[in-house]
Amino acid sequence: MRKTACLALTVLVPFLGACDRLADMLDIPDPVKEQANAEAIGSACRQTGRSIEDCYTLNPNAQKAAVFSGWKSMNDYMQEHSLKEVPSVIPRPEPAPPTPATAPPAAVPPAAPPALPSAFILPEPPAAANVPPSKGAAH
Repeated sequence: MRKTACLALTVLVPFLGACDRLADMLDIPDPVKEQANAEAIGSACRQTGRSIEDCYTLNPNAQKAAVFSGWKSMNDYMQEHSLKEVPSVIPRPEPAPPTPATAPPAAVPPAAPPALPSAFILPEPPAAANVPPSKGAAH
């Protein structure tokens, strides 16, 4: 019995040692890793001089509490060691213009259609008083 248990343990140890890789392959979320990433995002935002609100906007999937924790710890560290901000070399994203579906309705009247060339303009039909009655028309 003891030999069997030792043999089974010897065979299973390499597989059990790779549980974290198995979790990565299966895309199982790791809360500790997610929190560490969010704290790193917050620290990086503070070091580059971004406000916490900008950091939240640029990283909507990060945990806000962890982002704030990282931002605050970097702020304290920078103040303690009299460090200045390192400006970001990536420009801030410009807000996208509103699309017609999301834009509020305009109060401007619609513009007149563009003028057509004279070749496309049809002549006016004759006035009704000048048209002779047709043979099959009832009076």
